[in-house]
Amino acid sequence: MEQKLSSVAKRLTSSPIQQLSYLAERCNAINLAEGFPDFPAPSYLKDAAISAIRSDFNQYRHVQGICDYVANQVKQMHGLDVDPLTDIVVCCGQSEAFAAAMFAIINQGDEVILFDPSYETYETCIRLAGGVPVYVALDPPHWSLDPDKLAKSFTGRTKAIVLNSPHNPTGKVFSKDELEIIAGACRTLDILAVTDEVYEHITFDGERHTSIATFPGMQKRTIITSSLSKSFSVTGWRIGWAIGPACFASAMRNIHVKITDSAPAPFQEAALTALRSSPEYFDALRQDYESKRDYLTQVLTKIGFQVPFMPKGSFFLFMELPGTCTLSDVEFVEELIKQAGVVAVPGRVFFHTNSSSLEDFSSTAISYHRRYIRFAFCKSEETLAAASQKLTELVDGSGRLELF
Repeated sequence: MEQKLSSVAKRLTSSPIQQLSYLAERCNAINLAEGFPDFPAPSYLKDAAISAIRSDFNQYRHVQGICDYVANQVKQMHGLDVDPLTDIVVCCGQSEAFAAAMFAIINQGDEVILFDPSYETYETCIRLAGGVPVYVALDPPHWSLDPDKLAKSFTGRTKAIVLNSPHNPTGKVFSKDELEIIAGACRTLDILAVTDEVYEHITFDGERHTSIATFPGMQKRTIITSSLSKSFSVTGWRIGWAIGPACFASAMRNIHVKITDSAPAPFQEAALTALRSSPEYFDALRQDYESKRDYLTQVLTKIGFQVPFMPKGSFFLFMELPGTCTLSDVEFVEELIKQAGVVAVPGRVFFHTNSSSLEDFSSTAISYHRRYIRFAFCKSEETLAAASQKLTELVDGSGRLELF
């Protein structure tokens, strides 16, 4: 019966990151692969969710207060005026918000620009909507945007550009100069921007998140997606939103209602409590994650990993394998699981090539695609300390990982 599958479904495969998480469970390994916290969510949020369930908020529901709070947050953070009644859509997490955005704007054959390396969900949503992903490689080791590469990626079929900043997997925060280059292209070529801003509150070293929607002429052509998941350590609650001009928001709202009807009702109620959190909460969040970043970076550099670029946001380290390591990223991860009981993600999961571009198949590009490993540091101090112990146990007398 497989011939009955759609052509898109036939191309879909299991998420390598989720498969690694399942492997971690089966092997009782330490999971530094998937980007979800293993420590408790804030107690006041859990209390709010429990209260909502006990108050029988258990049926289909739209909590308008979320839109009101999000509109206020966007005004405070970015100075943007959005109408909470018409310009914001509550969805089942950022993933559904992003999918709804693609379904709302993409026609068959439309091209969508993505920056590579790239989180796996984007391409799937684009293809499900009938679009064609076009990758623009960021230049290692600092993952800089090359304006010429971006300019060459546009065609008459380009409909939108996807921007994830702070960036998964690299931790890059796009600079204002880079954002202006992207915004300028959008304005000149009449292209939409769809953003993933889930790490908006997780930035380091004094960096602060800037949405491309704040640039001249961009609010009317930008769809922002975000969620509670990362900022409040509730990735399983599935409360997210999309913000955009009313015509896009209306279309996304209709898509959301037809597919999932509503986000989980008690967690929508609890979201009201989350969105009332004080500035001090977000300051503490940044400080805590910056400390975890620095700790895991120190552990990994001691065993030979190279850190030419420190992440400025998100909660991932995208580390280059030591120069003495002859293993590929996949081989390294396999050995790490077997010998240390620690799970990470091979970098090639995030790298892509455009089949029409010979440049993308150069030996240089392919080689660095196999030289990076992603580690998630959104874990408890106990988990990170346990991972540190297991890793350092594999270091030989010269300070070299025995895996190599």
